[in-house]
Formats: sequence, C-alpha cells, structure tokens
Amino acid sequence: MLKKKSISAGKASLVLFLCQMISALDVPLDSKLLEELSQPPTITQQSPKDYIVDPRENIVIQCEAKGKPPPSFSWTRNGTHFDIDKDAQVTMKPNSGTLVINIMNGGKAEAYEGVYQCTARNERGAAISNNIVIRPSRSPLWTKEKLEPNQVREGDSLVLHCRPPVGLPPPIIFWMDNAFQRLPQSERVSQGLNGDLYFSNVQPEDTREDYICYARFNHTQTIQQKQPISVKVFSVDSLNDTIAANLSDTDIYGAKPVTERQPVLLTPTGSTSTKVELRGNVLLLECIAAGLPTPVIRWIKEGGELPANRTFFENFKKTLKIIDVSEADSGNYKCIARNILGSAHHVISVTVKAAPYWITAPRNLVLSPGEDGTLICRANGNPKPNISWLANGVPIAIAPEDPSRKVDGDTIIFSHVQERSSAVYQCNASNEYGYLLANAFVNVLAEPPRILTPANKLYQVIADSPALLDCAYFGSPKPEIEWFKGVKGSILRGNEYVFHDNGTLEIPVAQKDSTGTYTCVARNELGKIQNEVQLEVKDPTMIIKQPEYKVIQRYGQVSFECIIKHDSTLLPTVIWLKDNNELPDDERFLVGKDNLTIMNVTDKDDGTYTCIVNTTLDSVSASAVLTVVARPNPPFDLELTGQLERSVELSWIPGDENNSPITNFVIEYEDGLHEPGVWHYQTEVPGTQTTVQLKLSPYVNYSFRVIAVNEIGRSQPSESSEQYLTKSANPDENPSNVQGIGSEPDNLVITWESLKGFQSNGPGLQYKVSWRQKDVDDEWTSVIVANVSKYIVSGTPTFVPYEIKVQALNDLGYAPEPSEVIGHSGEDLPMVAPGNVQVHVINSTLAKVHWDPVPLKSVRGHLQGYKVYYWKVQSLSRRSRRHVEKKILTFRGNKTFGMLPGLEPYSSYKLNVRVVNGKGEGPASPDKVFKTPEGVPSSPSFLKITNPTLDSLTLEWGSPTHPNGVLTSYILKFQPINNTHELGPLVEIRIPANESSLILKNLNYSTRYKFYFNAQTSVGSGSQITEEAVTIMDEAMASRQVDIATQGWFIGLMCAVALLILILLIVCFIRRNKGGKYPVKEKEDAHADPEIQPMKEDDGTFGEYSDAEDHKPLKKGSRTPSDRTVKKEDSDDSLVDYGEGVNGQFNEDGSFIGQYSGKKEKEPAEGNESSEAPSPVNAMNSFV
Repeated sequence: MLKKKSISAGKASLVLFLCQMISALDVPLDSKLLEELSQPPTITQQSPKDYIVDPRENIVIQCEAKGKPPPSFSWTRNGTHFDIDKDAQVTMKPNSGTLVINIMNGGKAEAYEGVYQCTARNERGAAISNNIVIRPSRSPLWTKEKLEPNQVREGDSLVLHCRPPVGLPPPIIFWMDNAFQRLPQSERVSQGLNGDLYFSNVQPEDTREDYICYARFNHTQTIQQKQPISVKVFSVDSLNDTIAANLSDTDIYGAKPVTERQPVLLTPTGSTSTKVELRGNVLLLECIAAGLPTPVIRWIKEGGELPANRTFFENFKKTLKIIDVSEADSGNYKCIARNILGSAHHVISVTVKAAPYWITAPRNLVLSPGEDGTLICRANGNPKPNISWLANGVPIAIAPEDPSRKVDGDTIIFSHVQERSSAVYQCNASNEYGYLLANAFVNVLAEPPRILTPANKLYQVIADSPALLDCAYFGSPKPEIEWFKGVKGSILRGNEYVFHDNGTLEIPVAQKDSTGTYTCVARNELGKIQNEVQLEVKDPTMIIKQPEYKVIQRYGQVSFECIIKHDSTLLPTVIWLKDNNELPDDERFLVGKDNLTIMNVTDKDDGTYTCIVNTTLDSVSASAVLTVVARPNPPFDLELTGQLERSVELSWIPGDENNSPITNFVIEYEDGLHEPGVWHYQTEVPGTQTTVQLKLSPYVNYSFRVIAVNEIGRSQPSESSEQYLTKSANPDENPSNVQGIGSEPDNLVITWESLKGFQSNGPGLQYKVSWRQKDVDDEWTSVIVANVSKYIVSGTPTFVPYEIKVQALNDLGYAPEPSEVIGHSGEDLPMVAPGNVQVHVINSTLAKVHWDPVPLKSVRGHLQGYKVYYWKVQSLSRRSRRHVEKKILTFRGNKTFGMLPGLEPYSSYKLNVRVVNGKGEGPASPDKVFKTPEGVPSSPSFLKITNPTLDSLTLEWGSPTHPNGVLTSYILKFQPINNTHELGPLVEIRIPANESSLILKNLNYSTRYKFYFNAQTSVGSGSQITEEAVTIMDEAMASRQVDIATQGWFIGLMCAVALLILILLIVCFIRRNKGGKYPVKEKEDAHADPEIQPMKEDDGTFGEYSDAEDHKPLKKGSRTPSDRTVKKEDSDDSLVDYGEGVNGQFNEDGSFIGQYSGKKEKEPAEGNESSEAPSPVNAMNSFV
C-alpha cells in the first residue's frame, strides 16, 4: 500500500496546479501551462476601500486582474456604469483596469468624489473589486478669533484649548513657542488626546505669551497655526502687594496663600463614561487631573488584569494604551488620580465591537466535468455579519440559473459540474462596522496529464539525508502518479519511500545504492505520460580535525586547524568566521589550506572562530573559542577613608582582568618624607577584595599604589593615592642587632642597626648608648649620639664582659626600655702554649695527639680552638732529607686531642700545638718527635723482560718508589697462556731484596707467559706489577709459519679476523661506557681466582667489579682477573678526632665539620707496564 502525505512548501520545488486552485494559495502557474489553460479572472491589485487623495495630484484608482483569456475591465460609480469614454479627464491604462483621473490639467478632485467598483470579465466569468470610496483630503485654516489673556493664580489648574479645524484625515496636534521649540511637558503639564494643553497646577514659570497650537496635515504636508495664547500666573506675594496698594491701612487685606488641593479630573468629566473600539485597533483611554501637589495616575481593570505584553502607559501614565484589542478586552477600566490630600477616580466602560473578519474565505475550485465541489464563506464580527453571494458580480438570486449549483447559507454546493458551470462567485460579509468581499472562481477543465518537471533532471544529495524527486503534474481529472526505479524496474512500494500528493517521491534516508534513474508515470482517463529523473548520492563532507579551544597570551601566535574529508566529485570551500561575522580585514589573519593562523594576537581577537565547509550539497561547521589573556590592567580610583593616627582604609576599582582572574592585589607605599621615589611592600590581599585596612607608622608621609596579579603576571602599578601624613610619636622600637666587640685590646666597639626613616616616628632621631662592666658593681655610663650606628668606648681592660643597651629617642621622647646584651672588650694574643703534648702512633699512617688545655685567662679572648702543626723530618728507609712542608690541622673548641691522618709509613715527624683566639695564635708548644712504623711497599718502579730465547727470558726491575720500610724480598709469579687464552699452572719464585735482574730458564718455546711481580717488607707484600712476554720459535716451525703467512688466502682470513675483532672491540667499548658487562668481564666472573675473596658489606669492603689493571696471579682459565681491593683500616677513632686542613671550617658550637678520607691515592707507575710489541711471527702464533 502506498504511503502518502502532504508536502510542505519548503520541500516542493513546484506545487501542483490542481493543489494551487484548491488551496487558494496564489502560486504562479507554470508559464507554458498558462498559455494553454483557460482561467476565470482573478483580482490581483486594487486601491483601498477608503481612498483619500491629494486634491493637487492626479487620482489613480488601481484595478489589476489576471485570467485566460486576458480579462476586460469596466467601472461603476455610485452604483451606475461609469463611461470613461465620455470624460476626457479619465483614462484607463492599457491591459489594465487602473483609472487615471487628470486633476493637474484642469480637473477638480471634488468632482470625482464617490464610490467606485471595478469589474474584470472574460468568457469564464467576472470578478469585482471592493467598493472604493474616493475623497479628497482637506486642510482648512483656523477661523479667526480673539483670544483673551489667561490670568491664573499660582496653584490653580488651567486648560488651553486648541480646537483645530476639521480636516480629512484629522491633523496631528502639537504645541510650540514662537521659536518653534516644543513646549516641555511633564506630569504637571501635558497634552490631551483632543489636542488641548492641560495644567494640573500652574507655576510662576508658566507665564508666557507664546503658547501656540499647531495642526499638521500629513496628506497635504501642510501645518496650520493657531494664534498665540497668553498666560500670566500671579503669585500670592504679588497679589498681596496689589491689594495693599489699593486699600487703606485700616482694611483687612491679603490673598490666601497657595493651598494644596486634592485631585479633580479635568478629563473625562463625571464619574463614568463609555468607549467603543473595534477589534484589532488600538484602545486609548485618558485621564488628566488637577490638584496640588500634582496627582499621580494609576490604572486598573475592574474584575480582571490589564493584558500583559499589550498594555503600555503614555503621557506620564495619563494615557492607557492597549494594542490589538479583542472582545476579551471589553470591561470597566478605572483611572485613579491621587496626591497626599486624597484621590479622584473615573470608570470608563469599554465595549469592543468587530467589523467582519474571515473564518473561512472561499477558495478557487478547479474541477473536472462530472465532479462535485463546494465554496464555503464563513465570517464573524460583532454584530454577526450577514452573508450574501453574487455570481459574476450579480446577486445570485437574479443570476442565470445553473442546475449544478445550490446555495445553502454560507456554502454553495456543486454537483456534476459541466464546462458551462465555470464562473466567478463573490461572497459579501457585512455589518454596521464594515464589510468583506472575496472572489472565488469555479473552473471546469478536461485536460490529459502533463508533467511539468524537466526531463532527465539531475538530483544530487548527501548520503543518509532525504532525497526529494519532483514530479510536478497537471491533469483534469487529477492523474494518478506511480514511480519506478530504472527504465524497466518494478513499481516502487514500501515503507522506505514516501509518496506525496503533489507527485514528489521522497527517499527518507538515501544511501549510495539509491543512485540511479527514476521514472514518474502520470495517467488519467484522458491519457498517460512519463518522465525520468537522475539521482546521485554523494559522501558527506566531514571535519575530521576540528579547531580546539585556545588560551593565548597577548602578542602571541595561535593556529586553529580545520582538516576536512569530502566526496571527490564535490569542490569544497572553507570559510572562517569570527563571532559569526567575516574575519577582520587584517594581514595578521593568515588563512591556510586547513588552518587559520593569527599573528601578534590582541585583545580584540578574543571570540569564537568558526570553520564552515560548504559544498553545493551540504555544509558543516565547527567552532572553537579563543581566549586572549594578559596581565591585568592596573587598578584605578584609589581612595583613602577612615584616616586614623595608626591606620587608614584604602579602596580601589580593579582594572580589566584580561580573561585571567586576578589572584591577589599587592599594596605598596612611598614615604615622601624620608625616601621619596622609593616604593616598599606593604601587604597583599586576595583578588576578590578591593578594600584593605592598612596599619601605619607615625611621622610618615604615605602614598599608596596597588598592583593586580594574575597567572600571567603583574599589572602596571596604579596611579598613586593622595598623600597622608601621620602625626609624630615616640619611637615604638629600639635598634636591633646590638653588639659589643673590641677592635683593639683596650676598647669596646658598640654597633647596632639604625632605625629606618619611617621607624623614627618623628623628627630628631638619636640614640642613647649605655654600658657597664659585667659582674662589677658599676653604674651605667650613657651617652646620646646622633643618628649613627656605632660608638667606641676607649680605655677598657682587655677582654672583659660588658652589659650594653641602645635606646632610640626623638623630639617627642624615648622608645621603650631596651633589652641588654653582653659584649666583650678587645682581645689580645694568647700568652701560654698548650702543655704536656703526647703522641700515640696508631698505625703507619695515623697518629693521635693529646695536650693539656690552656687556662681561659691566658687565652685573653674567645677560645676558637687549637692548631696542630706537623711535618715530616725524614724517611727512615732512605735517610735522605727533603724540603720540609708543614701541615696544619685545626680543632675547634676546647678539645684536648686530635687525629693526624695521612702520615707516611716508616718516617720521622715533628709537631707542636698552639691555642687560637679571635686575635690570632698563641706561642707554640715544644716540638714533639714521633716515628711511624713500617708499611707495605709500593709496586716496583718498573719490570722489563728482554733477551727472549727458545727456553729463557731475562727480567729486570726497579725498586719501589716508596719502600715504606726495609725490603725483605721480591715475589715473582708467572704462568703460560695457550692459544685459546687459557692460563696454565702458576709458578712462584722468591728473590732476595738486593737483586735487580733474573734469567728464567727451561721455558717452553714459542709460548706466551704472564708475570706478576711485587716487593715485600716485614709487614707484607706491596702492590704488584704485571707484564707478558713470548719465547721464540725453532727455525723449522718458523719457516712453516712464514710459508703459511705468505699465502693469499691466509692473508685474507687474517684481515677478516682483524675486522671482526675491531667490531667486537667497538661493541665492548660502547657497552662498557653504558655500564654493562662485556664478554671479558663475564669470563673473569666465571674463572675468578679462588684466593681472592669477594668484599662483603659486613667487613667494610666492597664486592664491586673494578676495571683497573690486575696485579695478582691468574689461575688457569682466567685471562685477566681483578683482585685490587681496598681494605678499611681498623680504628676506633671517630671523625671528630680528625682535624681540619688550613682551610677547615667549624660549626657555630666549635665542632669539627671537615672530613677525613681514608682513600689511598693510586701510586704513579714507573717502568714498562706491558711487554714489547711482538713480531709479526709472534703475532701470528698468538692467533694459531
């Protein structure tokens, strides 16, 4: 079953002719169809019913109509035929019914007053116009009259009457003076609806002689003027003076003073009145009252409310205006005039009548022969209008009879019409307030189907949107419409299609497979016709990357992206808008292919930016907001209020926050009295606060300024506030940081931090300095000094304590009593050296020194600590002297012992101890000699291996650079290395200490050996030195090796191996730098020397891998094992027992804060650290 519904005007491109006729919508017909179809006349344009014309211009009475064939026109005047051919002043426009009456060439407008009606007629019927009443406008002059001056007592009411001449249309009234200036109006003086000027009470300033009423006749563009009216207001004082001049002294005289009066209505009069208004018009009700004081007007509706949205008050609430009134607005409206003495009221009974208005106007009918139809004419009004029918302009009662027509009140019923039934019918609805006239034709046609939509019309739509395929048609009887897809497709049915009454096919959701050819077929009993249209469904346009919200600082750069995807057959255009308007014409805005860039952003760039992508079929858009932020504008309008001696309230108005909320305000002040031009921080408050109570100091000339702060930064400072000078007062505080330190042994230097200018609290700032020796029953000694920060007391004993105080004072008095501080007079060098110096040698590199403290009286100053001077006298192993370099360790505070680290083993040292105070060092104690015991030696200075033979090698070495004792022997260990880099058995040889060379015999030929060599003292073995060497080959093997080495394939193989080794070395280097392990390290870990124990945390050693050179013998299977260990010296001494170097530092409590490091520096290597470079043959052997 086909699904049908009525198409809206917005969807259809061409509305079906038949629907046009029935719906009474005056939609133009298809131009080609208009040339072929007959149509009764239709009035398209006519003059208004009440037509007021300018008597100085030609009269044009309009009457236009359409129809097929074109209609002819005729006119009636005052109900009789108007023969225009007999009047030379009247002409009719060609192809039109419009009359032109020539007034400008001698005609008089008054001669053509009357009621005119136009008739348009063709073979299908006759249409008539409204009755057009022609009246020329009139603007008569004022009649001359003698106007007496108005003399009024002050406070009385007054009405100046205008009484303009009766014109057509009525004039517009206004009051002006001789200078053509409108007279001012108010609640007291105003113009009424009738044009009169009302004074609720007159005042002396109302006296004038040029109250002039003007009448403006807009139709003729003329203004008429009434003679000026004079008003003289007499005040009570002037009346009394006049009466006094005309009466004797014995008469009782005197006008009554101006008395207040309760309201009295000037218009309308009485207590009630009536008003009739027509529906749809504007209702104007007026109440003007006299009284003193001037009354106030109020309006109410009895039993209801004044209509909302349609009620307005004008003329200072003296006029109630209700627009578009209806019958519901009928009722009683009360105006109430009130002043302090009472009130007056008036009730206006309003009745709303109605000229006829349409409920259902008759609509044109287009019928086929044999069809039925109706014309309906329904109207309403108050009183209810009378309905009458005409046929072709003739009352239907006397019109030619038509058997298919039947009149039933407001309806004409047509049955089985024939072509002769075509006619134009008029419906007239009238009552005493007006009439309505409507033409509606009945057009009986017999026409085969016609399709008005062009053939093969192309429709393009976007996927998933509706597709509307037009099939505008006409035929009588009305054709049936069917749709097919494709030339030979089946008829379209189902819910996926919508078939509209005007022939349009709607595909609610078009898909890509909806593309194709669609055929529309129209048929009725007179014929059949078809038409094809094309549908293309396109991919939708999409914004795949939309612009995003941006926050940018002023003068920055910002970009919005708008990347789109669209159908390849559509050409998109991209438009950028700002706040729904075009982008500013500014070179800072750069529009790219898929972005918008704004350079040097300013505040005016703030807003919403929209990217709009348009194609011929669709449009998409996306928006993003740009917020331009900046430092806030400075606050303004600073104001000081509530000024007190020690406080003031500061308020301000914040500046623009520039889209970044103000977080706080910083208040600064300037002291114009002491530091003009210098601004100081006072306080700060949250950004929501705009007032602050500020604490003030005496004797300061304050100016304040405010700085606003947001996330972007600080604003410029505001303009400074007014100055506020606080009164002087005693100082509130005394100087701070008072100290007493002697610079010489016989003085005391008293210093303090002076008060700042605003702390002085008044002029004449000075200081009272007082001192006395502590623990001695002495009186205070005082002196008053100027505004300085130092005073020197001379002639004091050396280093004795003093009580000191410094008090501020100014011209108004002293500050509060100051607190006392303890100082000391000057120091002198200590007199006594520490005694009983003892040294305890702990090991070969560490000793502990003890001494007796120096008595404090002998220190003669602040005890800062003790210094230990020590130096090496000679090495006991070499008996050779060298340059003596003294070392110094300082021990803070009253310590009596210390540790001497970093000593050299087997050496003779001297030391002495001195006490230190603030002045310097005291005398040294007698030198104390001590010796360090033997230690392990350093490694031999060199190891060289020479004279290689088939079975022997010669070793030469140098003694250790630092023997650290008496050498007892040398230890040599060696082991062979095979071709796979595995180690053979380890051989150990002990060599007397006085030897310096050794020949090793019975070695294997052509074998690489690794040697480990170190020296020994009675304490133990020292660090070892390693070396490698190769014994030579026999001649037969050498010749074979040489033969192989000369082969090309072998040379190539060796090059490849060398390249591979190079690559491996590079990889190992990279991994080593990254801290990772490499294969050699892994092999060492796998073949660790069992004699070498890993260092554990519990014995103070470290179990880490060291890449330093190995100096221990390697067991079999280990290529380059590492055994370097650093053992922590066993000591019970804590770090505080160690002194500082020369540049050591102490904590405030005198404790030692230096560090002692037990790390041993690496001994410098002497001699050869590796074997000589092997010969090519040896190198070759190493690869075999």
